[in-house]
Parts: sequence; structure tokens; C-alpha cells
Amino acid sequence: MRGKPRSTVKATTPAVLPSPLLFLFLTLLLPFLPLLPAAGPAAAADRPAVTLSTAQAGTGGSVTVNGSGWRPRTLVMLLICGQATPARGVVGGTNSCANADGRAVTTDAEGRFSRPLPVADPPAPCPCVVHAATATGAKAQADAVFQVAGHPVRPLPAATTGGRLSVLTDTRLEGSGGLLTWFGAPPSRTLVFTVGNVGTGPVENPVFRVGTAHGVFAPQWDERQWHGTIRPGGKARVELPVELAAGAHGDYTVSLGYGGKVLAEQPWGVGRPWGVTLFWILLCLVVPAALFRIGMAVVDRVRPRPTARRPARTRRPGRLRPAPEPEPSAPSHASLPWFTPDGAPGATVRIPTPHDARPTPPAPPTPPAASAPPTAPAASTAPVPPSAPTRPPTPTQPTSSTNPTSPTSPTTPHRKGST
Repeated sequence: MRGKPRSTVKATTPAVLPSPLLFLFLTLLLPFLPLLPAAGPAAAADRPAVTLSTAQAGTGGSVTVNGSGWRPRTLVMLLICGQATPARGVVGGTNSCANADGRAVTTDAEGRFSRPLPVADPPAPCPCVVHAATATGAKAQADAVFQVAGHPVRPLPAATTGGRLSVLTDTRLEGSGGLLTWFGAPPSRTLVFTVGNVGTGPVENPVFRVGTAHGVFAPQWDERQWHGTIRPGGKARVELPVELAAGAHGDYTVSLGYGGKVLAEQPWGVGRPWGVTLFWILLCLVVPAALFRIGMAVVDRVRPRPTARRPARTRRPGRLRPAPEPEPSAPSHASLPWFTPDGAPGATVRIPTPHDARPTPPAPPTPPAASAPPTAPAASTAPVPPSAPTRPPTPTQPTSSTNPTSPTSPTTPHRKGST
């Protein structure tokens, strides 16, 4: 009896590299093994974390905060916050933290730090945590449970799940600067936007993050809480204040974040406070002028004043000045012809003029010569008074001793005789 044929099964074996090639491959791969990324628990150890020297302390005490797994050379802020747990974080944002008593620390080259933190009562009740967060660069944070002795404790509000906000309209900055801003006051604006709840649950009192960045620098984040409830499918208009430091100017960028995501960004150009420049220019002009005036007043008060008057200036003796030349005098009399009743010319009458009454100025005295002999007195040079005008003779009396009938007499009228 013939049996069934036996089936043959081929067994497949994996290909194995020859021993020399495997040795060469491992030799080339060994130098690169330390560069491969760590996985599992080793990767989890690189996450930022903080540990505390004590879990409880009272107000006025101190707790040492140790950090590891942070980025090298990074600025980290340390705060004590209320209404917070490591699982849910700080529910009320930085408004629930003791910001005035916070501390800043910079990590070393290995991402570690250690810094004492004073204990202060946070604005919100406990449960409390020590909150550590980066101030610059990429966002990173870590919390450690801490109990403030003597501080009130209240349960956390119920967590809302299913809500998710989204910006529906473009963000804008409202407001303008005033006169105080022109002189260096902090510029402020209002960030206005509309958000909608695209999730399945309501969102109550959402906490937004507003960041301001100057130029290419990383934004400085600040948390703003909006009070209200947004129902699923609803929307709301949100207004958040934004304020810069005093004297800020240049190009800024305002960022809006929520739930660990950046929802929108808005540019903001801040003008230079020219009032401050004008103030310094006026100060540089007014202060030297005032100092100069004060110095001149002091010099005027200190400078000695003269006690006696200066003697009058006397004229030194010298040669006598010559007398001025006398002006030429006008004629002392005027000659006027006299006419007879019949029209014939008569005698000439002299009439004195006003110049005759003016006295002649005396001659300047001459110094006597030492060797000159005495001379006879000179004749008087006094002006001779003018003679009184004589009355003209009558026509019947001849004025000359000549014969009146003489033809040569100028006063004899020529008459024609009868022939």
C-alpha cells in the first residue's frame, strides 16, 4: 500500500552578514552612540523641575528653591502663588501670586540654579505652590507644592472641560497718547478683540496672556483675567489693558495668548517723547543763564565802591590864545539925497545905522617885553559917537557960500529968462 506523498516545507532563515562586515559596521557606529537622543526615563529627566528645601514655612521665613533641567543661561522668575496645584497650574494667573516678594535667578551652563525665596502671603488662599517660569525665550514652567503656615485654605474651583476659545476678528489697539506721554509718561492702549467658544463646554473667567516685545527681543508676558462666561457657540468682546514702561518708544509687538498658544499679534509704533528732549535743552540753556546772573549779582555786591569824588580837572597854564578877528563892520551911516519942493536934488543927509551903537571889542592884552623901553600912551581907540543929524536948510537959504546966481552952484535952479 502506497502512502501519501510527504509534503516538503522550505524553511526560510534570515540572512546573516559575514563576520568581517559585521565587525566593521559596529566599529564605525560606536563613536556616534553618545550623540543619539535619550528615550524613556532619561528624556523625562531633562524637563524643567524645581525642588524645595522645606514643604512648609511661615510668613517672614525663607525657602531654598533648587532647579534642574532648564535651558542654560536662562532667566527664571520664582513666585509663591495661591489657588494653584502642580496638576492644574496657577488658576488665577499671576494675580494670585506674591509678585512683590518674587526673585529672579539665572541658570548655569548645565541648566541648574539654587536661590533662597522669602515666604509671603499670596493674594489668593491656598493650596499654594512655588511657581518657576522663564522670563525670556521659549515658555517653560514648573511648580512645587508649598504650604504657607497660617494662610487660609480653600478648595479650587471646579475645572471646566470641553471649552475652547478662538479669536474671531482681528485684534486692534484703541486709545492715543496725551500730553503726559509726550513728556515721558508710560504709553498705554486697550487691546480689543472678539473671541468665540468653539468647544462643547462653557468657559468661565478665562485668563489671557498679553506679551509686549520690542524689536527682535522676546515678549514680556503678563496675565490678564477676563470676568465672564462664554457659552458653547457664543462669542464675547474682550478688552485688555496694555501698558509699556515710562519713556518707551520705537516699534513694539503686542501678542495675545491663551491655553499655551499665541492667538494673535498686533504691531504698535510708539513715538519718541520729544517733550523730554525739549526739557533737557531748555535746562541746559536756563541753568547757565541763571548761574551767570547770580554770579554777576554777587560780583556787583562784593565789588568796592568809590568813597570820594575825583578832583575837578584844572586847566594847565599855557600860551594865551589869540583873539578872533573882528568881523567887518557895516558902514556907520547911510547917505540919502534931499530933494527940494520943486523936485530938484538938494543936500545929502547922513543917517546913522544900528551898527554904530555896537562897541568895538577891546584888543587882546600883550605881555610886556622885559627889555622894551616905556612908550607914550596910545591914542584912545574908543568909538566916536555919530554926529547928530542936521536939519536941512530951507530952500530960501543957500547952503553954500557961493553965489546963488552962479551957474556952477549945484543948488541954483536954472531958470529961463525972457528974451
